[in-house]
Amino acid sequence: MITHPLLIALVLLALELLVLGLARHPRTGRWFSFIPPVFWIYFLPMLAAGNGLIDPASPLYAQVTRWLLPASLVLLLVPVDARAILRLGPKALAMFVAGAVGIIAGGVLSFALFKPLVGAGFWSGFGALCASWTGGSANMIAAREALAVPDHVFAPMVIVDTVIPYLWMGMLMAGVALQPAFDRWNRADRTILDELGSRIAGDRQRQGQEYCLTGAAALVLPAMAVSGLAHLLARQLPQIRDLVSTATWTIVIVTLLGILLSFTPLRRLERYGASRAGSFLLYFVLTTIGARASAASIGSALLLLAAGVVIVAVHGLFLLMAARLLRAPLFLAATASQASIGGVASAPVVAEVYQPGMAPVGLLLAILGNLVGTGLGIISAHLCRLV
Repeated sequence: MITHPLLIALVLLALELLVLGLARHPRTGRWFSFIPPVFWIYFLPMLAAGNGLIDPASPLYAQVTRWLLPASLVLLLVPVDARAILRLGPKALAMFVAGAVGIIAGGVLSFALFKPLVGAGFWSGFGALCASWTGGSANMIAAREALAVPDHVFAPMVIVDTVIPYLWMGMLMAGVALQPAFDRWNRADRTILDELGSRIAGDRQRQGQEYCLTGAAALVLPAMAVSGLAHLLARQLPQIRDLVSTATWTIVIVTLLGILLSFTPLRRLERYGASRAGSFLLYFVLTTIGARASAASIGSALLLLAAGVVIVAVHGLFLLMAARLLRAPLFLAATASQASIGGVASAPVVAEVYQPGMAPVGLLLAILGNLVGTGLGIISAHLCRLV
């Protein structure tokens, strides 16, 4: 068994690079159509630790999470165009809010229903799942750290977070055929699509920006400095037992710092690969979480998949009621839903399928979810704890 922290880090790094390399290769990329790379980045280290290749109790894992998670959040948040999100319009934002509230309500209801079967200790796991389904993987990992979710609770939640969103995305894609009939029945105002399109047309300029691997690597050091500043500030703030810890304050502070920096010229760091560097660090954090997990906890995921279906069902009901009340087109309902449950990678796809040329709407709504998902996940977790 490999026990030296440096060698363990090299093994985890090799597994991450292997998965990302296969996912981007033209010949092997199609293998990840149904089970995305993020699952394998988590699952392979779990197998390596479970089969005795690397030490599952290495102190390396806690240090990686402590320092690299805040740094990754900074790099993911700095390129965000917060002003563009504010210009999306009240109807699009209202649909997103309805979907997020549906996730929280569904999470609390689902936990209440399944608590006798999975145990009361899963309250934090449901919160981490809600963080992902109102934001994304980064929010799920951030909420896990803030809530101190045990490994045996977090592991099956990763399975649920992998399976359910892709099934839901398939249903949304199939629902595009119902769009004309739904909009006629709902008497939806389709002019909102043209308005949103004109407001975010400039965002496509990002697509052609030059990416520099050396520049992206150089961004890690200042991101680590911001991480250190967040840790320093968090230690000065009061802790509330079972509610707010130093880790919680660290995540909150680093999120606020990232958003504030996005309003400065530092947002142009994206041309050097800020978000890619952030994603790479985030995936490395995920490898350490997987290495600490136990393969035995995967069995819990079978029952929790049903709990995930309940959450999504309540979420869909909230969106349908909001669409009816606001006379919103099905495009906005589907895009807001995928922006929450799917994230930045898949929301633009659903938006483009429903309305060609409107992929940026899905992207910006998903980014909005990244901004608020961690906080919403923490709130839903404590609501579950009260249950």
